[in-house]
Amino acid sequence: MAHLHIEQHFTGSKMVRDLVIGMADGLTVPFALAAGLTGATQNHWIIIIAASAEIAAGAIAMGLGGYLGTQSEAETYASELDREYRETRELPEHERQEVREVFQNYGLKGETLESAVKAITSDRDAWVQFMMREELGLEKVEAGRALKSGLTIGGAYIAGGLFPLAPYFFPIPVPQALFYSVIVTLFALGLFGFFKAKFTGMMPWKSALQTAFVGGLAAGCAYLIARLISSLAPGM
Repeated sequence: MAHLHIEQHFTGSKMVRDLVIGMADGLTVPFALAAGLTGATQNHWIIIIAASAEIAAGAIAMGLGGYLGTQSEAETYASELDREYRETRELPEHERQEVREVFQNYGLKGETLESAVKAITSDRDAWVQFMMREELGLEKVEAGRALKSGLTIGGAYIAGGLFPLAPYFFPIPVPQALFYSVIVTLFALGLFGFFKAKFTGMMPWKSALQTAFVGGLAAGCAYLIARLISSLAPGM
């Protein structure tokens, strides 16, 4: 009896990847900062203002990084595309040999190899696209992708940062706010890790525990360092 074989690969779009990048840091960094500040002060507003400033700065920095990174990919693709068109016109035999070497790496030989080379190089557009993918490993960046990437990463960072900060807005003692922040953020980290596994192919519960552990470890370290510094600083 034949068994159904289901392959699991990363099938998420580039937007999903951007959401993962922004949300992961947005949940972790402000959480660690708020926890660290709780170890040094009992003032709600100091924690809220400092963490809000970090969320804003982090969202801008990461969003700008996503924009510039994607824009750089688009510029690199355009430059290499022009170069490949030029080389197929000016150095056709050299470029055919590169196509031949790619197919040889896939195990093609003899007449099969030459037929494949001829088929690809008979159409210049297909030839160039083949070289872009197989030789350079480059894919075309869709129009407007850089802006979408920057906004998605920045927005996800802000959304993630609101989870650990939310309890500090309530009129409760700061240590209690920290406790609720830990509960809310670890739950959010675990949930984020669980759903992230749906796109990465990891085991969902393993991903959830791993993500929550890393975030909790970062916050715990920040809290202990702040407590140590505040205990040594005069007047605190």
